[in-house]
Amino acid sequence: MKLKILFEDGNVIAVEKSSGIEVYDLIKNFLERFPNLKTAGVAPRYGLIHRLDKETSGIILIAKNNKSLKFFQRQFKEREVLKKYLALVIGRVKSKRGEIETLIGRSEKDRKKQKAFLPLSPEAERKGKRWAKTFFKVKKKFKNYTLLEVIPETGRRHQIRAHLAFIHHPVAGDKLYGFKNQPCPESLKRLFLHATYLKVKNPEGEFIEMESDLAKDLKEVLKSLKWIK
Repeated sequence: MKLKILFEDGNVIAVEKSSGIEVYDLIKNFLERFPNLKTAGVAPRYGLIHRLDKETSGIILIAKNNKSLKFFQRQFKEREVLKKYLALVIGRVKSKRGEIETLIGRSEKDRKKQKAFLPLSPEAERKGKRWAKTFFKVKKKFKNYTLLEVIPETGRRHQIRAHLAFIHHPVAGDKLYGFKNQPCPESLKRLFLHATYLKVKNPEGEFIEMESDLAKDLKEVLKSLKWIK
């Protein structure tokens, strides 16, 4: 497993996760390669500050000790972290920018999925629904697709994927949330979603900014598409 370190200090390490890797496997592998971190009292599954889906690539944070773990997890919980993603979605998004605000909960038809619900809908009254908000901005338009910068204000499970499907622009290559017979770039072999930017505050009160360039396979997909001005 190749691990590219984007940032490191005495409290946290930022690693660039490749698509197809489970976050817990990544951390276990990381601690095996850097055994000195085990003495900090961080077990493999508890060193994880936040999560990325298996197919999603990009920035993931690993705490070096339990004190740092609690510190950074609190920032994610209190929505004090700025996260940016790049997502190629199906269809042409008309608005240059927008926001999606719904409740999100587990789908009753497919327990593997999350589903977005309008606040006043009958389903929203059932338990297990949590508020979620996502901002997006159009970066580039293609013939049958749109490249978006996506900023989730909250951090619900599968939030970006569920929200983009809710506005009828599912992420390209998303087999779980995509629509039946939806188009897909020929060279795309996975979900087109990449965690490209992260801004958090360290225990000393200073901001840390991390960036991850779009994964090579996703760059090749964009090169194969017809750009529309």
